[in-house]
Amino acid sequence: MTPGLAIQSLRLDKWLWAARFFKTRALASRACDLGRIEWNGLRAKPARDVHIGDRLRIENEGGIFEIEVLAIGAMRGPASVAQRLYRESDSSRLARLHLAEERKAMANYVNLPPRRPSKRDRRRIIQFRGRG
Repeated sequence: MTPGLAIQSLRLDKWLWAARFFKTRALASRACDLGRIEWNGLRAKPARDVHIGDRLRIENEGGIFEIEVLAIGAMRGPASVAQRLYRESDSSRLARLHLAEERKAMANYVNLPPRRPSKRDRRRIIQFRGRG
């Protein structure tokens, strides 16, 4: 690549990795294959080129992100740099925050057992599941 020229496009899986939506390119590629990534309203393939101004809908363990691509970055850097590659819509951000609050609230209602299961309890659990 000639020095001084900006990158105009990049593979979607590589951009998702560089923007820190996924830990590896393989995970980003797998998400595309499973239909968890939409590019301008269409189901995206990992090799699709991403350009500035494209709109993406990304489903990962962090929630559902609706973003606009602001820059193309091929190298994975710190999170502060990665966040400059895109802009998340306000509705997407609010929906993710609301979902996080619901998860925290639900954690208060989970009844944890007072102790670990004993050997006898484990045998009963295994028998109940039909494995023994």
